[in-house]
Amino acid sequence: MSYFDLILIFIAIPLLVVVYQIMPKKIRPILLLLASYGFFFYVSKWRIIFLIISSLSIYLTGLYMSKQNNLLEKELEKTKEDKKVIKEKYKKNNKRILLLTLFINIAILFAFKYLRFFTINTNHILDWLNVGYNIKLYKYAAPIGISFYTLQALSYILDVYNKKIEASKNIIEVFLYLSFFPTIMEGPITRFFEVKEYLLSGEKVHYNNFCFGYQRILYGFFKKYVIADRLNIVVKTVFDNYSNYGSFTIFFAAVAYTILLYCEFSGTMDVVIGIGEIFNIKIPENFRQPFFSKNISDFWSRWHISLGHWFKDFIFYPVSLSKPCKKINTSIRSKIKGRLGPLVVGGIALFCVWSLNGLWHGAGWTFIFYGMYHFTLILLGNIFEPIIADKCTKLKINRESKTYIVLRIVKTWFFIFIGELFFRVETLTKGFAMLKRMFSLKGLTHNELLHLGLDLKDYIILFLAIIFIFIIGILKEKNINIREKISEKHIIVRWLAYYCLIFSIIIFGAYGTGYEPVDPIYADF
Repeated sequence: MSYFDLILIFIAIPLLVVVYQIMPKKIRPILLLLASYGFFFYVSKWRIIFLIISSLSIYLTGLYMSKQNNLLEKELEKTKEDKKVIKEKYKKNNKRILLLTLFINIAILFAFKYLRFFTINTNHILDWLNVGYNIKLYKYAAPIGISFYTLQALSYILDVYNKKIEASKNIIEVFLYLSFFPTIMEGPITRFFEVKEYLLSGEKVHYNNFCFGYQRILYGFFKKYVIADRLNIVVKTVFDNYSNYGSFTIFFAAVAYTILLYCEFSGTMDVVIGIGEIFNIKIPENFRQPFFSKNISDFWSRWHISLGHWFKDFIFYPVSLSKPCKKINTSIRSKIKGRLGPLVVGGIALFCVWSLNGLWHGAGWTFIFYGMYHFTLILLGNIFEPIIADKCTKLKINRESKTYIVLRIVKTWFFIFIGELFFRVETLTKGFAMLKRMFSLKGLTHNELLHLGLDLKDYIILFLAIIFIFIIGILKEKNINIREKISEKHIIVRWLAYYCLIFSIIIFGAYGTGYEPVDPIYADF
């Protein structure tokens, strides 16, 4: 199942809209919940029970914490005893139930996604030690979107524990938050406070919402069918037979895969956000023109934004503000003045973030390497950025000039292309072999491009489509709302634009004989 399934988008969604419209306002959130559970069951069958367990665990834990907080307030009003002791008692009660809930949700995720990987590597160690015993391997298909909805579940209960949000007493609201079908498979990873006001609103589907929603969906289809599925032929051909190709072709394939990944994932987000818009549920953006990133940190503030925010709030800040890190910072600052203390503490927190970020993307050494690769680049950026800024000031180099900014963007994307190469390969050995071949500077010719499954017409279509996406990105970067601008035009101009988009997908989309569509990449996570 994919969000680009034509039956889902052009039959199931319109039918759901019709039923949604005729239902009473109070019943509409229940209808969305049933539709979400129906979607989940269709894809994952009996594994829906684990989604229910996660939902029920955070709902009941939230209610328990809320009850404990109310009891605490009442006891503080009546008692004359040491209030600090009483607060500590209730905090311990909440912490115990929090840890139990975290354990349940993380254990389910670990069992489905990571147990096999750790078992295989443990067996390698046992073989190396000549123990003569191996742990039995088990493999189960994971529920769709388990990495996404688990992080949402953890964010909900941690926000309740930290009193950033009130625990919801409405079971429909919590269950819908965790299972809303547009976000369940590939995100974005929403926070409860971001979507709470929309989940139970039950507002009717308005004409503008319906039109704007399908506009966004069609834009996602354009990215997927015209660009991603066409590039998939090149990527698959080169990555499956890299030893047959020279440096230029391998680098081209790495660039192609990065664009493919962006168009597939951001295209999916366009569809997801568009579906949410139809039902008046505002889903936060997950991409913000990543092609304009000036460094790796900037890139990760623009790419998969919801995941970055989750790791920042629940890993980076807790680690950097933890007692051990505070002690390290104090110790270093007492001996050495300057930036070393914050850099060391920030480096520790970054290491934790990127270790988990790599593992979140997949249970494999390529993903762990991918995490460590970006950790190293960001850490080096943090170390050298002040030095570079100081040198530029002394040399009177304008860091805000267009030339300097373009050079920074080009440099950033060179490193991104290498990172995505390792993200795509199956093994580290293959990744390093392709990297070595790329830097060998052998076969520096573009002639191979016409023997990768695409002809000249395909490349022209790709070029024009990517230019179109790039122009849209420039307008967004300048905070120009394109859809609003189009909606202000005359009806003939509006529908001309819509039909151009529709027919460009129909005419130039890469489907049919000879084309292999890209699988939903992030659905595997």
